[in-house]
Amino acid sequence: MQKIVVIDGQGGRMGKTVIEQLLKRLPNLEIYGIGTNSIATAALLKAGAAHGATGENPILVNSADADIIIGPIGIVIANSLLGEITPSIAVAIGSSRAYKILIPVNRCNHFIAGCQEATLTSYISIVCDEVERRCRDENR
Repeated sequence: MQKIVVIDGQGGRMGKTVIEQLLKRLPNLEIYGIGTNSIATAALLKAGAAHGATGENPILVNSADADIIIGPIGIVIANSLLGEITPSIAVAIGSSRAYKILIPVNRCNHFIAGCQEATLTSYISIVCDEVERRCRDENR
């Protein structure tokens, strides 16, 4: 089984919705919900993450052996999410061998060129499609 890590910060709303939608499609997934703060972690656990932890060190540890990392694009940009993403977090996630599925939210002082503006619901549906495809391909 793949190790799927969902990372979110601030209120954790984006990660919470991702986890809820993934578990509707693939109820046997074991998801690690890692928040940059305790509010985000609580939201990820409430959504159904099997494991939860908070802060920089859990992100560093779980990024090292993750198969898939999911989160807003800001998780690979140092000092984003209003400063919740430390340079160490950005490097750990960016350096991880994991397949990264990043949600292109144009906030926190960055803009992703070529990325169409869509609703969060649309982006999360795309995320879930990709995880489902990756998990299906692994089982072949």
